Amino acid sequence: MNRVREYRKRQKLSQFSLAEKVGVARQTINLIENDKYNPSLNLCIGIAKILGTDLNTLFWEDEHDEG
Repeated sequence: MNRVREYRKRQKLSQFSLAEKVGVARQTINLIENDKYNPSLNLCIGIAKILGTDLNTLFWEDEHDEG
């Protein structure tokens, strides 16, 4: 589970807009948001920068969020 969709919506970005900014297809963003694609580290960093957060927040669950 990741928080790409949540942070993308906070920034009021469409999947297409985010994809353009990081240089991938819209479908790639869709697959990432639905946990059907494991992006490269460089792509993860690019997405995190665009969304104004860090890799830990975006891609790794906090134990406190599960309860």
